[in-house]
Amino acid sequence: MIRNLFMLVAIAAIFISCGGGAGTNESAQNDTISMEATQTEIPVIALGEFEKIAGNYVDQEIMVEGIVDHVCKHGGKRLLLVADSGDVHVDSDSRFEESLTGSKVMLKGKVKEFRVDEAYCLKMEEDNIKSHSEGQTDDEMYEHKMAEIKTYRDSMSTAGVDHLSFYSIDYITLEVKEEAKDEEI
Repeated sequence: MIRNLFMLVAIAAIFISCGGGAGTNESAQNDTISMEATQTEIPVIALGEFEKIAGNYVDQEIMVEGIVDHVCKHGGKRLLLVADSGDVHVDSDSRFEESLTGSKVMLKGKVKEFRVDEAYCLKMEEDNIKSHSEGQTDDEMYEHKMAEIKTYRDSMSTAGVDHLSFYSIDYITLEVKEEAKDEEI
């Protein structure tokens, strides 16, 4: 019995080492290579589709193309990328060059989601009441914040959802496709 088992294992080893089934191994290797290539491809998303499908790409890298509408004046670590069909905010750990404004770029980044739910609204409301009662905000700012909280709650109620999602992109790299045009007045 043991001798038969040994012979069976020996025959299988010879069959495998001599190339029996090489086509199968080669095919498996090709499948692995194509799967790796597919996994490393970064999807390009049209800005007009971004809000609709961003939830499918949270914490994943994507590429978007658009025109830099403006770079945030307060710190320069945020920009607004626009196209005829949509827009998206892009955040960075480092400053964006102001000269990017008006340039057409292809940008790679990671999709981020900011969720507003009832817990967030309650915390926002509590903070607003506290800062107003301590005199840190005036009546106008207090009312503005309360209206914003009401808008969030109304939006969730109207949509029949328990949260609102706001998407942005964390910057990784960008390539300038077309420099900003200097317009003469």
